[in-house]
Amino acid sequence: MKEQLVRIRERASRDGKRFVYLLDYVDHGKRRRISLGHSDRRKAEKQRADKERQLRMGIPQSMRMNEFLEDSLNRTGNQIRMSTQEERRFACKDFISIVGDVDYRSVTLRHAELYRQTCLDRGNSPATVSKKLRQLKRLFQLAVNRKQLDENPFRFIDLPKTPKRKVRVYTIDECERILRESHKCQSRVRWDLLILAALTTGMRRGEILNSVWGDIDFDKQTIDVSPKENTPETWQWYIKDTERRTLPLMEKVVVLLAEHQSRQPERYPYVFVPVDRYDKIQVLRGQGKWTFIDARLNMIGGFDGMFKRILRRAGIKNGRFHDLRNTALTNWLATGLTEYDVMQLAGHSSFQTTHQFYLAVGHDLIDRARAATSKSIGENLARTWRAPHSPVRCV
Repeated sequence: MKEQLVRIRERASRDGKRFVYLLDYVDHGKRRRISLGHSDRRKAEKQRADKERQLRMGIPQSMRMNEFLEDSLNRTGNQIRMSTQEERRFACKDFISIVGDVDYRSVTLRHAELYRQTCLDRGNSPATVSKKLRQLKRLFQLAVNRKQLDENPFRFIDLPKTPKRKVRVYTIDECERILRESHKCQSRVRWDLLILAALTTGMRRGEILNSVWGDIDFDKQTIDVSPKENTPETWQWYIKDTERRTLPLMEKVVVLLAEHQSRQPERYPYVFVPVDRYDKIQVLRGQGKWTFIDARLNMIGGFDGMFKRILRRAGIKNGRFHDLRNTALTNWLATGLTEYDVMQLAGHSSFQTTHQFYLAVGHDLIDRARAATSKSIGENLARTWRAPHSPVRCV
C-alpha cells in the first residue's frame, strides 16, 4: 500500500466551540499545512485525495481554464488533427467567455448547463451547440483519464435535440445541367473537372483540392487520397477520419485529367489549384500567413460563391458542393455496393457516419415500395373491398 502523502488534521477554534480541517503534506521538501475552512469530513477527504493526486503526478495545485486548455492540448500533441485542436480551443474560449476563467477543478454540471442555454439563447443552432459541448466533454474526459479529475462535469450534459437533416442528392438531370454549366464557366479553375471528380469519386472538397499529380496513376486509372507533408512544393494537410485510400477513376475522367496535365507547367504539383493561386499561396507561406486551416478552406478564393452561380445557371435553387459527394455515395449503395464498401470508399471510420449524413433514399425507392405494396396488399384489397354505389351514412 502506498504511503499517504497528504493527511487530514483538525484545528479547534480559540473558544473551543468549533473546528476546521487542514491538509498536512510535504511539497518539494517543504512542510505545508493549509486550512480548508470547513468541518465537512466528506468534502475534506475529497480535497485530500485531489492534493494527493497532484503531488504524485506533479500537477499544479490549480489551473485556470485557459491554462488547463493549453496544458491539455500540449499533452495531446499531434494525436488529433490541427482542425480538431482549433475546434477544441474555440469551444473552450467560448465557454470561458460565459463562465469566466475559473479553476478547471471547480467546473460543474451547472456550468455546463449554463453554457448550453446561453449558446441557445444567443442564436446558436442546436447542431453547433452540440458540437461545442462534445469538444468540451472530451477535453474534461482527457483530464479524468490523466487522473487530473475524479469525474467529468460534462458527463451527464444533455445535448440539444437536432432534427435529422435531409440528405441532398442531385438527380441525373441536375448533374447533367451542373456539368453543362460548369463547362461554360469562364474561370482559371477547371470547374467541370472538379465537379466530375466529386461526382465519380465521392471525394471531399479538401481532398480534391489537395490532390497532386503524384496521387494519380494513369495506367491503373486510380487516385490516392493521401496526406501531404510540409515541403517547399507542398503544404501540410491531413485526411479526415482515416488514413489514405485509393479510389477508381472513370476512363473519361482519366482522359480529361491527362489533357489538363499537358497544359500545366511542370513545377506546379497541384491538380486543381490554378497557377496564379499557387504562386500566391507560396508567397503567403513565405510570409508565415498560410495555416493548416487555410489548406482546408482557402485553397481557392470565392469557391462557394462560384459554385452557387453555377447552380443558379443550371436552374438549381438549393445545393452545396458537398452534395456532389452525397450523390456519389448514395448512388454507390443504390447500384449494389455494400454498406461496408461505401464506408471504405468514403473514408469514414464507422458506418454510422456514412448512414447518418450521406446515404439518402434512392430516387426509385418510393416507386418500388408503391409497386410492391400494390402487388401484395393492393390485390387482396381489390378482391375484398368494393366502393359503395351510394353514400353510406356512418353513425
